[in-house]
Amino acid sequence: MIKSILVPTDFSTQAESALKVAAQIAKKNDATIYLLHILELPMHLTDLMSSGAPAPAPEAIFFMKQAHKKFEDVLEQDYLKDIEVVETVSFEDVMHGIIDSSAKNDVDIIIMGSHGSTGFEELFIGSNAEKVVRMAKKPVLVIKEECDIYNVTDFVYATNFDEEDKPSLLAANEFAKSIDAKLHLVWVNTANGFKTTHETETKMNLMIADMPIDVHSLNIYNDITVEKGILNFAVSVDAGMIGISTHGRKGISHFINGSLGEDVVNHAKRPVITFKIKH
Repeated sequence: MIKSILVPTDFSTQAESALKVAAQIAKKNDATIYLLHILELPMHLTDLMSSGAPAPAPEAIFFMKQAHKKFEDVLEQDYLKDIEVVETVSFEDVMHGIIDSSAKNDVDIIIMGSHGSTGFEELFIGSNAEKVVRMAKKPVLVIKEECDIYNVTDFVYATNFDEEDKPSLLAANEFAKSIDAKLHLVWVNTANGFKTTHETETKMNLMIADMPIDVHSLNIYNDITVEKGILNFAVSVDAGMIGISTHGRKGISHFINGSLGEDVVNHAKRPVITFKIKH
């Protein structure tokens, strides 16, 4: 059950799309939304704020008032009616601000916006979003454009069917059930990591045999790379959403390592949700 949601915002269109999805989930679950703005102050003001000065500098107060005005404008939107939204501001860098706010408020999920195939820009510029996806201990749902999350009928979850992925798979299954979507599990077979159909099917069935999950289909998909396989398989079943698991500091789980996790998040036109593998 999702009872608290963190939504980082730079007040862009993409951030608003993420907030609208958060509002859909919040209404369904009677959850609280923590709306976080990373206040990017000039360096001398950031140093002053972190030094424990008795009172913020006048310039810092100006920036804070500007952010508060934007919050007030957002809170007036009809889609947030009857939802508890907590305004929160961070003076940290993007990644630490999101991770720290997630822990401080003990949220169940982080929902964040993205600009799509051109990568993360503005608030999520450079590798910040990939760091959030990699470092967050809670699920991260990345939204590209406005969508109705409860209209998603098919949810693709890519896995290597290793034992350590079981908790993430259970979490993915719970999320699929919460939005009433069919769960499609997929193993992507590539030339570098080739496994026979028999070998893969055996591994698949052994993993899910004792798991209380509602799998709609088990799939082996052949492609040039794992990233392309995940994206192309999602297209082939017209999935409304993609799920993958992450390994924290070690990057994306085994067959999705290095920058591939970021690539899947960046290049997928569909919402992508990531789940942290726990050790």
